[in-house]
Amino acid sequence: MTPPNATSPFVGFFDTCEDGIARGWAFDQLSPNSVVRLHVLIDNQEVAQILCDAERSDVANMLDLARPYVGFEFHIPDEFIDGAEHTIAFRFPDRSAVPFYGAREAHDRKDVHTFFGYIQPTYQGYADGIKQGVLRGWVVQSHRGGPKKGGVTVCVTANGANLAQLKADRYRGDVAAVLGCDPNCGFEYVIPQRLRGSMPREYRVIVMPEKIELDGSPFVTSIANDQLETRLVDIADTIDALQKELTRLRTEIRNVIPQPGFNLGDYDNWARRYYADLRSRVAQAREQTPLKTQPLVSVLVPTYKPLMSDFEAAIESVIGQTYPHWELIIVDDGAKSAEIAERIDLYCKQDSRIRAITLKKNQGIAGATNAGMDAAQGDYTVFFDHDDLMVDVALEVMVRAAERTGARLLYSDEDKIDQAGYFSAPNFKPDFNHRYLLGCNYICHLTMVETKTMREIGLLRKEYDGAQDHDFVLRASEILKGDEIYHVPELLYHWRLTPNSTAVRIDNKQYAVQAGIKAVHDHLIRLKLKADVSSINELSIYNVQWKLTRKPKVSIIIPFKDQIEMTQRCVEAILEHTDYRNYEIVLVDNWSVTLESVRFTKTFSKRRNIRFVRIEEPFNYSRINNLAVATCNKSEFYMFMNNDVFVENGSWLSELIGEALAEPNVGAVGAKLLYPDDTIQHAGVAVGPAGVATHIHRAINRYDYGYIGRARLSHEVTAVTAAAMLVRADVFKKIGGFDELDLQVAYNDVDLCLKIRAAGYKIIFAANAIAYHHESISRGSDQTPEHEGRFLRETQTMQDRWGKQAIFIRDPAYSRFFATDHQPFFELVDPRRLADYPI
Repeated sequence: MTPPNATSPFVGFFDTCEDGIARGWAFDQLSPNSVVRLHVLIDNQEVAQILCDAERSDVANMLDLARPYVGFEFHIPDEFIDGAEHTIAFRFPDRSAVPFYGAREAHDRKDVHTFFGYIQPTYQGYADGIKQGVLRGWVVQSHRGGPKKGGVTVCVTANGANLAQLKADRYRGDVAAVLGCDPNCGFEYVIPQRLRGSMPREYRVIVMPEKIELDGSPFVTSIANDQLETRLVDIADTIDALQKELTRLRTEIRNVIPQPGFNLGDYDNWARRYYADLRSRVAQAREQTPLKTQPLVSVLVPTYKPLMSDFEAAIESVIGQTYPHWELIIVDDGAKSAEIAERIDLYCKQDSRIRAITLKKNQGIAGATNAGMDAAQGDYTVFFDHDDLMVDVALEVMVRAAERTGARLLYSDEDKIDQAGYFSAPNFKPDFNHRYLLGCNYICHLTMVETKTMREIGLLRKEYDGAQDHDFVLRASEILKGDEIYHVPELLYHWRLTPNSTAVRIDNKQYAVQAGIKAVHDHLIRLKLKADVSSINELSIYNVQWKLTRKPKVSIIIPFKDQIEMTQRCVEAILEHTDYRNYEIVLVDNWSVTLESVRFTKTFSKRRNIRFVRIEEPFNYSRINNLAVATCNKSEFYMFMNNDVFVENGSWLSELIGEALAEPNVGAVGAKLLYPDDTIQHAGVAVGPAGVATHIHRAINRYDYGYIGRARLSHEVTAVTAAAMLVRADVFKKIGGFDELDLQVAYNDVDLCLKIRAAGYKIIFAANAIAYHHESISRGSDQTPEHEGRFLRETQTMQDRWGKQAIFIRDPAYSRFFATDHQPFFELVDPRRLADYPI
């Protein structure tokens, strides 16, 4: 190798520039044992100086050097790894150029090399699979072991065909918590309807442009959320494979396949349409029914070291309210950030409606909020977190609801928003539900309270820090009537999803969990109710175990017709697994004819707490239960139970009785029923015109939390199944029992519950009263030709009887945003169908 510049004492070459690393060598001919320092120029600007002290034995051997440490490696800085074209050059100490060895042609510049600023990242990710029709996963990228970032592009394929190209920028706080990476690294893709059916398909998720397949990919699955939809799609797939003359039939079948709607997997898209529609409805209401009064609303914002961008967005969301009559009280708790204090001061100068309170010493969330409560001058007070967002029509909607209803405490629905502006995780709430409130603070945001009432309730209490708002609402429920606490069924509040936000992190907030337990416990003491309160899996959801102060008599009524083996199993399970002793079992023999039934009757009639009632009439569920009730004169409660229900938890009846006695206006309590595979068959019933009645949380695992904890928490519902339902005897008689004329088989239990609620009583789902239900073994399915006509008539009866009733039009325990004719707590009603709700 010939030295490139005979006039310079420095010899060397710039060999390569690959994967963001430039390599070469250089030494000083006059001082071969010294280390040469090179100047590095990128885009003609010096960016660094480097030493040529790396081993290059190849050069030393070639040039017969005494020492091999003449090489260099230069890692191009990250700011130039941007995919753009750049130049790089090296200069000797005398500023002469280090020639580029790759410049082979005579016309090439020998001192400058052009490179593209790209290094293939290292990827880490996983295709989680498909759940409820949505493919989910995550992927992060990093360069040179640097920060792991989201925003990666992935391609989704099915059976080799491209389905979609996605940006992995959805919020995944769980991944960030484990990897310490950018939380906006997730992806979601709603599988199109044409791929939903029983036919399995191979799905792949591939990182682009490198075409690197994620871990967890490929996977083979079918998507069968709905039996009818699945069957129709299967037929369509079969038709596609037939000859051309079947085209007409294929088109006909596809025309009747339900069109895809909205669901939680596509919530962001739904939300954007909803918010546009909400603003339109508010504008229309503003024009047609102006407010009669213009009450001042005090918005309290306790502030403690928020991110500036989030804080500014929060305050701007108040300033941008369509309702102008508000005051914003910002409480700077401890003045820990000079930057925030300066911004608060600027806001106060810009808008006279904004006031600031500075606490010299940090007093915590309760103390800071109390300072704002003391300073509130409005007719109503709203509680607002320093890094969240209010929808621009929020205050206007709340004030209109207060004027329309006269409520003294109001709360709205809410959802979450991440840094990319993506909406997720909506909390669609029920109307005021005290039993649910004992299990969790479902009310949360947005809460507006009459200021006079707020002062009657009292300030927040520091001993409940972390659950201070839960304690406040519990205390409010002690002085307010149920109809004075109003649920505004509109989405008016966005929780901010950031790594430090309360909406994301609960793992290090066990103090809040303990505060919540104390808040519920102390509330029950004030109500003179005896119970043990504990956290469920160390989360801020609470199990309330009632202590029975008395044990009223219960008649467990079980109809049967033959099917002796199953009926006997049902009875023996009760006898073996019931720790509540004050009960009798009333076996209602609906005209059994087998010898086994005779033996069974004779054998079990000898038990002291078992008796039989024989009814020789055609099957009429309502009538046989009404006749059985007529024989139970001394019982305070009737426990209606199917003979295909098997209890295994000894406390099942104690749980039901505890719920029934906890409040004087509980009319009925339903159990949690499981299929034999440990998935949920019943956790309450929602009603509505579209589907009459639907079992909520059906088919999820028994240990799943369900929607906002409702599968694990006892709470008020609109109806429960009579397959395992406890009813107060006096209430049952008061409303006339089951309808044995028009609802002989179907919907009689839903109708009974609606009548109970219409009479002013509550229906409770008891999450801890658990049994297994082999559904419809005893009487068969309604989906058979011989039952179809009767089922349709009973369906029409429910529509005629309840179709125009408010409780049926909008189930108070089930959000109007969820569909009742599709998968509960998942399928969403098209926002365009919500326009008739009053604003």
